[in-house]
Amino acid sequence: MKRGLMMAALLCVPQVGTAQEFTIDQQIVRDCFENTEIGALYPFCLGEASGQCQEQPGGSTTIGISECIQAETAMWDVLLNEEYKWTQMANETADEQGLSQVLDRSDALRDAQRAWIVFRDADCAARYAMWQDGTIRTIVGANCHLTMTAQRAIELRDMRGQ
Repeated sequence: MKRGLMMAALLCVPQVGTAQEFTIDQQIVRDCFENTEIGALYPFCLGEASGQCQEQPGGSTTIGISECIQAETAMWDVLLNEEYKWTQMANETADEQGLSQVLDRSDALRDAQRAWIVFRDADCAARYAMWQDGTIRTIVGANCHLTMTAQRAIELRDMRGQ
């Protein structure tokens, strides 16, 4: 089990010593995020940036596809961290104003985020394990991280009603 979690974690780490660095247009991801409606469970434009990346030389190989997906995931992770910060700030304000009568909102969100990270990593490791005998496993694992990270960024934004 530890090996599976380690493999899933490695999927999100840029590969050192690769012959080519694949890049994405970060504005595509920001636009995707901003144009995703409140309450949407899946951004319609998810994968657009990594799809463009895959048009680069070598981008259509298994490694290229995986690295392009990881590059898009990294940008969604930036957005997720921004949204977490803003949502936590809103929660801390609500806590300070006495709006949280039962539970401390900022503590609850912190705990939920920590649990979500563990869940995401375990779920993506399970998906990777399902395909462990084929090279598609790297794409499946990377795509899992992309999808779940994007969805969580949107969920955090929506928690504030923005």
